[in-house]
Amino acid sequence: MTDSKLDADSAEEPQPTAPRRGWPVFTVIALAVLVFLVGGAGGGFQSRLAEVQKNDNASFLPESAESTIAANEAARFLSVETIPGFVVFHRDGPLTDADRAAIADAAKAVAEVNGVDAAGMTPPQYSADGTTASLYVPLVAKSDGTTVNGDELAATERQVMDAAKAAATAELEVLPAGPGGILVAFIEAFEGLDSTLLLAAVLVVIAILLVVYRSPVLWIFPLLSAGLALGLSSMIVYFLAKAEVLTLTGQSQGILMVLVLGAGTDYALLLIARYREELHTFPNRFDAMIRAWRESAPAITASAATVVLGLLCLGFSELNSNRGLGPVAAIGIGCTYLVMMTFLPVALAVAGRWVFWPRVPHPDHAADLATHGMWGRIATAVGRRDRPAWIGATALLVVLCAIGIGSLNTGGLTAGENFTTKPDAVVGQEIYDEHFDPGTGAPAVVVTNADQVDAVIAAAEATPGVAAGPGAVCLQVDYAKLADLARLGAGGGAPAQSGCPPDVLTVAPIDGRTVVNVTLADGYDTPEALATVERLRENLHAIPGADALVGGNTAATADVQAASVRDRNVIIPIVLAVIFVVLALLLRALLAPVILIATVVLSFAATLGVCGFVFTHVFHFAAADASFPLFAFVFLVALGIDYNIFLMTRVREEALQHGTRSGVLRGLAVTGGVITSAGIVLAATFAVLGVLPLVPLAQVGFAVAFGVLLDTIVVRSVLVPALSHDIGRSIWWPSALARGER
Repeated sequence: MTDSKLDADSAEEPQPTAPRRGWPVFTVIALAVLVFLVGGAGGGFQSRLAEVQKNDNASFLPESAESTIAANEAARFLSVETIPGFVVFHRDGPLTDADRAAIADAAKAVAEVNGVDAAGMTPPQYSADGTTASLYVPLVAKSDGTTVNGDELAATERQVMDAAKAAATAELEVLPAGPGGILVAFIEAFEGLDSTLLLAAVLVVIAILLVVYRSPVLWIFPLLSAGLALGLSSMIVYFLAKAEVLTLTGQSQGILMVLVLGAGTDYALLLIARYREELHTFPNRFDAMIRAWRESAPAITASAATVVLGLLCLGFSELNSNRGLGPVAAIGIGCTYLVMMTFLPVALAVAGRWVFWPRVPHPDHAADLATHGMWGRIATAVGRRDRPAWIGATALLVVLCAIGIGSLNTGGLTAGENFTTKPDAVVGQEIYDEHFDPGTGAPAVVVTNADQVDAVIAAAEATPGVAAGPGAVCLQVDYAKLADLARLGAGGGAPAQSGCPPDVLTVAPIDGRTVVNVTLADGYDTPEALATVERLRENLHAIPGADALVGGNTAATADVQAASVRDRNVIIPIVLAVIFVVLALLLRALLAPVILIATVVLSFAATLGVCGFVFTHVFHFAAADASFPLFAFVFLVALGIDYNIFLMTRVREEALQHGTRSGVLRGLAVTGGVITSAGIVLAATFAVLGVLPLVPLAQVGFAVAFGVLLDTIVVRSVLVPALSHDIGRSIWWPSALARGER
């Protein structure tokens, strides 16, 4: 039956009055047209986000970090800043003369690759057992003040490996290694964002919406709206990252995609569910949408505001990556909210009732929806045994917390442990560590006063964990002098690793400062190397008048981990305070926000417990990323509180008419289906992060997916309504609703 026919048939019936003034019709329509045009145009920027990504540790660190200060000072001594890397040549037996000749040819070919610092390359080094050779190949990361972006680094690394493989004999295994190879492996892992991740997320959402709506058409509208939101947010993030207003990492780009898709579908589910409900009352679909928009807007607005404010709390982070993730994700939520509250309702209202086919809602003035369906029965059961229900739910969460939170290791991951797969760079690094001094190629970089350099070198050599032997602690080589010697025919390349270079080949002091390279005994990203850097800093800081600063790859990793711990301790209380304020204003109460936050925090602790068990005993991850607890908290608490907002705003609406205890049960019955569907969609989209071969994203994806389901099924469906029903109207204290009800 068409809408016009419905309108005609119902013309003689009493018509409910639509609150047109509650919906800014013309403003919403104008914004809908605007976001459709801009969001559609912004879709092309999604694939360009990789151009403005930064994925190295130095980009994560603040200017105040010791490794950052040291890096900035050390950069004055070099015209070209590089990322150390190696090409590893290996065979099962001893290298032949033909192999060695091919390796020498490979060194010449690699030196000619654009983007390689040929002056910084060293002659090939051979392992003691004669089975492996390594070629030091530094990649140019910054030249003449211009930073090389990730795509260019990846392209240079591929050319290096192509040149090396072309020159090598067929029997040689040729692999990348070192920080340069690992960094490029990270960059290549993120290249699946625009295709694999998005496609998987979209297919999951389509499948769930088909089940939820049982309509072959309706799913198109929320998905199209989410696509417009993603295009709009991608365009804004691109220009801000390009202008270096914020830092975009591959991780934050991946989270942006799933967050927009998941949260957008949540908002759409809530609005569409209320729209369907109102279509049973209003013959005119536009009147139904006006009422649905007005009644849904407070909950959706509060939800979006809570998530945005919680994400912006990451601005208090010391890490640039966290500070960048906050606004990146907040922009995504803001754009999603804008699209879902403008384009989606206009598109649905214009399209008509047929989009719900074959379950088209008619203006039949059906009986009270709160008394129907499975969720009506669940609400009745919760109300009948409220105290045992909330006590049992609380006990379950405590048990889940206890089973594994003690085994959750957040000490950080080595470079190789960051991957769920085993890329060539990880295999190459393992071979390199087995046959060479693992600390070679990525030394600790010490910047110190030149008049105390002897004392600094002596203290560094005496530090446990620093490599022993000649050449382990040396003044920085001046590669410009080496290049001059090469042009004069006196040899080229950096001196061999057998000892320190002569003074004529080291850097000259600048403003009384100089640079010392300290080779570590362990791999640059291992826990042992991190501990050595801490000892090195302690020893060198104690030298009077040295003003020594310790930087380098290992120091940067140590600073990232220290900043992650600091951020967790500072930001979590701030997020809780912000969410409390939002809930207090929304619910006009103080006790209810405290209870809601307590339940979500308990759910978060239970999720950490399950993660500790699963990460250790099921997935066998070596550890959790240092930033994992903070990311998991921000997303779980900010997103998890959404479902309580959706529930409690409806409960308050019903309580004003029917009393608190009845309002709790009616609110649960009416919102149960849509909120559960929203939770499943959000959990599924975050779980899709696991398709990328990176442990940190897999960990965040699992934590958010499991935590959202826990919030949806246990906290929002049982714990909160049962506890609210048991407490009664006092839950609205100190508002007037707590003192008397109609």
